[in-house]
Amino acid sequence: MSWQPAQEPRATAGSGTGLDVVIIPRVRDLGGFEVRRVLPAGERRMIGPFIFFDQMGPITFKAGTGIDVRPHPHIGLATITYLFEGEILHRDSLGNVQAIRPGEVNWMTAGRGIVHSERTPEALRMAPSPVFGIQAWVALPRAREEIEPSFAHHDAASLPVIESKGSRVRLMIGSLLGARSPVATPCCFRPPRRGRGARGSPSRSSTRSARSMW
Repeated sequence: MSWQPAQEPRATAGSGTGLDVVIIPRVRDLGGFEVRRVLPAGERRMIGPFIFFDQMGPITFKAGTGIDVRPHPHIGLATITYLFEGEILHRDSLGNVQAIRPGEVNWMTAGRGIVHSERTPEALRMAPSPVFGIQAWVALPRAREEIEPSFAHHDAASLPVIESKGSRVRLMIGSLLGARSPVATPCCFRPPRRGRGARGSPSRSSTRSARSMW
């Protein structure tokens, strides 16, 4: 997805044990398609390396309609896209054309610059089609902001699934309980510092990229 100016998410002090802050995402209507943005918020500009965190849908498009995020640029960051339902077709300036479906991961490293679009495939527009997923933007380390752009797709079968104590987790990035995701990332994913949950201010290139979107 992309970025455009909107009201900040609302954040309040957490009232439950272990909660530091509660963030209520802002909702942006993109012409019949809602995106809920959790990050950045006033109290949490970032969490770990994540500078933006969006929820897409859930929504069921009417026949003849769908997502139409036109070509737009990214620089100095990376994005991870994951779907729970539906399908989105990714195209980029490197020549990649890749459909993403539930349980799969698209990782796009913008680096010095990439242009991409996200659309509902034409074949799915013949009938009502659902979409539900998330997309997070990752601020690259300063030393790697200008690396060559790249794109990688990982199908659901390649991602570890961890089952323990009645829970089932598909690991998208990083490692957990001895399992490691095959998604190669140009930066480290570490737990947020206790009591803060946020890293410092976004890097200059990442901020400039965000402001150039939409």
